[in-house]
Amino acid sequence: MFSFPKNPVFAPVLFIYLFIIFYKSCACSRLHLNKKTTEKVPYSKLAGVSLLKPLKGVDPNLINNLETFFELDYPKYEILLCVQDHDDPAIDVCKKLLGKYPNVDARLFIGGKKVGINPKINNLMPAYEGARYELVWICDSGIRVKPDTLTDMANQMTEKVGLVHGLPYVADRQGFAATLEQVYFGTSHPRSYISANVTGIKCVTGMSCLMRKDILDQAGGLIAFAQYIAEDYFMAKAIADRGWKFSMATQVAMQNSGSYSIAQFQSRMIRWAKLRINMLPATIIEPISECFVASLLIGWAAHHVFRWDIMVFFLCHCLAWFISDYIQLRGVQGGPPSFSKLDYAVAWFIRESMTIQIFLSALWDPTISWRAGRYRLRCGGTAEEILDV
Repeated sequence: MFSFPKNPVFAPVLFIYLFIIFYKSCACSRLHLNKKTTEKVPYSKLAGVSLLKPLKGVDPNLINNLETFFELDYPKYEILLCVQDHDDPAIDVCKKLLGKYPNVDARLFIGGKKVGINPKINNLMPAYEGARYELVWICDSGIRVKPDTLTDMANQMTEKVGLVHGLPYVADRQGFAATLEQVYFGTSHPRSYISANVTGIKCVTGMSCLMRKDILDQAGGLIAFAQYIAEDYFMAKAIADRGWKFSMATQVAMQNSGSYSIAQFQSRMIRWAKLRINMLPATIIEPISECFVASLLIGWAAHHVFRWDIMVFFLCHCLAWFISDYIQLRGVQGGPPSFSKLDYAVAWFIRESMTIQIFLSALWDPTISWRAGRYRLRCGGTAEEILDV
């Protein structure tokens, strides 16, 4: 039979830890995100940027997402579109945009270059080798941008900064699956992501990263990260190890995929959990920082010390968490979300209820499916491809 630990000291420490990360993430969301960037470099003197865009397949929003990059207001940049397979329908989308915007410096690379097990790196290699500018912007296919997004990121690239990243968020879309994604990327994810970066911990996702190319070249170029599935983590680590700072853009990395569902969201969360467990073994204690588990532990401590009713405390603590998450969501959104408070409540409860199942699923099976391949993770972040016999 399960029993709580007899020493309640751990629970107050957990409470203080959670309070601090809630405060940091909410404050940063309000003070930093969705603010007009102070011009640190004159517009005409902004550094040239090579945008590397990995593409595979077509979803309903792909052409509209890609088109936003052709309409960037930036003095000097090139768009390098990368497609692995010669029969990929994304090629036709790229050619259509190349014809529509002949004055934009853009090129299409087809075929990739096999340098390791990471399909994204393999796809990007020819474009990376042909990049002309000092800054490299790797941005996923499902991201859409505003005309001044790149200007915002480039202004964050100050003298001691080697990498500028965007906080992942989700655009307003129709359906409950979209609401679920938006609630997760507006609450749980930014809470850990923002608080880590404010504390000085380098926490980066590869959805939208602007990096100094010479630093990547010193680390061996993209090929040096082709043995990893989570290449973004190791690229960021290589930059940090060389003494460079990171900066978070004021604009979020706006995901706008036209293909989404609850099953896809769950699968994505399981894959990310597997990668975190593989790279950072301390992730094994991650569930205690989730709402229901943390509330239960802290409620038990409150009962042990103050003789408060565990269930009453549990419900009150969950309510406080629920309200704090809504404040966090509004900060990331830059205003009220597009869905109702009832939709938020339902999506929030379902997301929180999924956390333990997602974590256990990640522990159960060490293999991941990503793009068109299956991979077996190894300790330390490397992986091997599982080939069909």
